[in-house]
Amino acid sequence: MSAPRENSLSPLILLCLAATWLIWGSTYLAIKWALVSFPPFVQMATRFLFAGVILLAWMRLVRGAAWPDRRQWRHALWVGALLLGGGMGCTAFAEQSVESGLVVVFIAVTPIMMAALNMLWGVYPSRLDAVGIVAGLVGVIMLTRGAGFSASPTGLAAIAIACVTWAAGSVMSQRRWPLAPGAMGFASEMICGGLVLLVLAGFNGEFGPLVANWPFEPKAILAWAYLVVFGSLIAFNAYMILLDRLSAGLAASSSFVNPVIALLLGVWLDGETVTAYEWMAATVILLGVVLLLFRRGR
Repeated sequence: MSAPRENSLSPLILLCLAATWLIWGSTYLAIKWALVSFPPFVQMATRFLFAGVILLAWMRLVRGAAWPDRRQWRHALWVGALLLGGGMGCTAFAEQSVESGLVVVFIAVTPIMMAALNMLWGVYPSRLDAVGIVAGLVGVIMLTRGAGFSASPTGLAAIAIACVTWAAGSVMSQRRWPLAPGAMGFASEMICGGLVLLVLAGFNGEFGPLVANWPFEPKAILAWAYLVVFGSLIAFNAYMILLDRLSAGLAASSSFVNPVIALLLGVWLDGETVTAYEWMAATVILLGVVLLLFRRGR
């Protein structure tokens, strides 16, 4: 599969970028809240299965879209296993023992991993892209130095796996494993990824604790519903559109903005105090995003 087209920043692309930047920045807190009642892999499995079935039914019954063929379903399984099984599942698993802020910070290395993988196909970032990626990563590192994070080795390992599998799934969906056209491809990916997550939930012994948590906490249910509607049906589909139309580095630019959103939500919802140093780090992160956008807009 050829590299994605270098499109200008159309209104659709800007909306997709806004969705991945703003909504995904809030989903880490929602995942944490949902963990009160929903174990990590079960939470992610039900979230994506529910969203995938709704989207598939809409595309098939309302829009009249064709079913994915056997090859496209196979690609959906591989991409879904990496992006959702490894990427989202391990992220939720890590949030059991790692502060959500550290999760967001660590995930900022994803664009660098994606850029490194794309080099295997002879696609190298421009100097301006490279400066933007480095600036964003420097800003995220500054955040870690100002926040005093702590984490378990198991949680950190889970985040590392999540970053590697997310980067691999993103690149391979562009290069080797094309999905069915449009939203039907996204729906098939969410369904396949959800099934993989159910298997992982079984291996992790999560069904017993899920039953024991009944009745579920209202806050956890609302957080889960938010993840289905905003995190999956809106933001995840927006990310897949970006992967189809933009460079991998710009598609993953949310990794630089999400820590800033997490900081703002911490101040607003939890009364956290953000120091001048941390706001300076947030400014460096935004500078990296501006550099990534500059060449695209020009």
